[in-house]
Amino acid sequence: MKNDKKTMKLAPRNGKSSKAVFVFLLLIYFISSFMLIMASRSNDNVVIFGQSIRFTAFTGVFSATANICIIFIVVFFGKIGFITTLSFLIIQFPTQIINFVVFHIAASIPGVFSNLSTILAVVIIYLRSKKVDEYREAEIEILKNQQMVSRRLFEQTATALVNAVDAKDPYSHGHSLRVAEYSAMIAKAYGMSEEECLKVYYAALLHDIGKIGIPISIINKNGKLTDEEYDIIKQHTVKGNQILSSINEYPYLSIGAHYHHERYDGKGYPDKLKGEDIPEIARIISVADAYDAMTSNRSYRTALPQDLVREEIVKGAGTQFDPKFAEIMRKLIDIDVDYQMKEKNSVTELAGKNELICGKRREKISDGIVITNNITKIHMKAKLTENGSEKGRGPSLLLFDSLDGRYHNDEKTIRDLVYSEFCEVWLDGGYDSADVRKVQVKTFMSDTRKEPADRDIREYNIEAVKYKDHVLISIDDGHKVIEVTVALSDSSRYTYIGLTGEYCHISDVSIEKTDRVITSDYISRIEDKISYIEGPVGDIPNLQVDGHLTEYTEGIPITNRLNINFHTMSLPTARLVWHCPYLVIYSSNDGRVKGPGYKEYVLVRLDGENTDEEEMSENTLIVDKKADFEGWDAWKAFNKKGYDCNIKFERKGNIITTETENFQIYLKNTTKILSHDPKIYIALTGDQCALTNIKIGK
Repeated sequence: MKNDKKTMKLAPRNGKSSKAVFVFLLLIYFISSFMLIMASRSNDNVVIFGQSIRFTAFTGVFSATANICIIFIVVFFGKIGFITTLSFLIIQFPTQIINFVVFHIAASIPGVFSNLSTILAVVIIYLRSKKVDEYREAEIEILKNQQMVSRRLFEQTATALVNAVDAKDPYSHGHSLRVAEYSAMIAKAYGMSEEECLKVYYAALLHDIGKIGIPISIINKNGKLTDEEYDIIKQHTVKGNQILSSINEYPYLSIGAHYHHERYDGKGYPDKLKGEDIPEIARIISVADAYDAMTSNRSYRTALPQDLVREEIVKGAGTQFDPKFAEIMRKLIDIDVDYQMKEKNSVTELAGKNELICGKRREKISDGIVITNNITKIHMKAKLTENGSEKGRGPSLLLFDSLDGRYHNDEKTIRDLVYSEFCEVWLDGGYDSADVRKVQVKTFMSDTRKEPADRDIREYNIEAVKYKDHVLISIDDGHKVIEVTVALSDSSRYTYIGLTGEYCHISDVSIEKTDRVITSDYISRIEDKISYIEGPVGDIPNLQVDGHLTEYTEGIPITNRLNINFHTMSLPTARLVWHCPYLVIYSSNDGRVKGPGYKEYVLVRLDGENTDEEEMSENTLIVDKKADFEGWDAWKAFNKKGYDCNIKFERKGNIITTETENFQIYLKNTTKILSHDPKIYIALTGDQCALTNIKIGK
């Protein structure tokens, strides 16, 4: 703020116009001062309207003009104006004294006194103006403080109301605040001003205020609502509008409460508004509200996994949600790689603790530790316990996959969260396999042999790593090293390790994700590579993409016209809309994706999404779902079955047009490259798909 105030004094109206006025006043001042000197020294006469007048008579006019310029400069340009004019006035003293002493110009004596009086006037005006500025700034500060107090009071009142709503339903605690935060994030990404974002925030904060008038028995009902109860629930939008519409100073507040359940296709409530007839604030809140509902815990389920939430946002674009706000939400999800945008809870691998007390087998299992091609190190101690005469096998590692990274044993959750169990590895070297192709165990003597301080407690250093369809686990207990290699049934699914055991006390657990990334030769294969690309080979090698952007074809130069034909089929593990082929347009020094000098201009997914680098290119994507489009479930089935795809490219200078149509989805992407790169390439990639018989033509 201090910098802003200094700028105000230098140029109170800011911009080029204020500088021009400053220069103009200085110019008039110099001209008037020069003419004053000339007039005071002249003995000439000038003829005005036929009368002869001595030129010295105009000294008063020139002096007054110069003084007026000085006063304007001091008043309107603050400190810099004061210093400038004071400097010019002081510089005039030597000239006036020389005129009197050397040239014997008696008229210079009044000029000296005039100059002194002008300096005194300038000082008084500046001090007075400074005092006025201080009063003005103090008044502004008071107003700002009053606004802050008012805003704080408003926030506290709104929060109190929101808490009253959230208190009626323990599963909605914090919901309104999160919806407000997500709504503001969407508004900011959309390009709204800070003031507009605040309006969106507060409207979203109070969007569910109408639930105050809904019976708590209906809000907290665990089972399915009856039609009558659902009609009552829907009244919260009308009640919220009635409550907030009385706040005349903030008319936008009622908009969120009234219209946040309207749908873009006109099938929402209460007024069945459609498209852009729904107020913009409500269209933003609708996306944020749905997102938080999916990413929060409920009485009947935990928060949905991020990729399922993303898919629902993609599916709802154009039906439930405004497509542009759904697209912004999708991009926010993609940026949130650690899944921080959800209801926070205290659950970590060991629920915030570093120990696990296990009784019967599978009685206690930690949350999953994801295993990737970065080596994960686990350190722990374990002590066997007893239950009467019953003894257990001790600690073990459960290898599994699920959408939420947790162990599940009830059929519905297993189905909903796609839970798969691979095998259980006991730290004594044994294992129980479930859904794997092969397990191999090797034992070596430990290089770090040492006697434990307590013979009943074993200390373990474990390393786990995964490369495609193979997992390697190394278990060092200080005496021997057990290496367990697991050949999984596919390369696409995640692998989690859950710490568990049977009648043991696991303690001092620490988990470290290292930066060390392994290569294909780190794990010795015990089974053949799983391949879905054994079909015919075209002009370039076939490609199997086991995960998101894990593999790319070689770069294909884009010429004036280019056609690429290939067969695509999603992998057996594929289950999401975007498990399909992608294409990336880029440049690099060696023509390879991620090669030296790599620049990515656009990534286009055949399901109708694109991601671009705004600093490097401008992209326009047209997605036209034909009238006979059967929906996203049919699209996924279409990809599972496999189809032949044709993609056309046309390049004109720095503009590249891409066109393709698959399963009633027509895509046209226009890329304008903002730099001069003579060689532009396209590479095929994707997520959980196999591309075969890739042919390149013109």
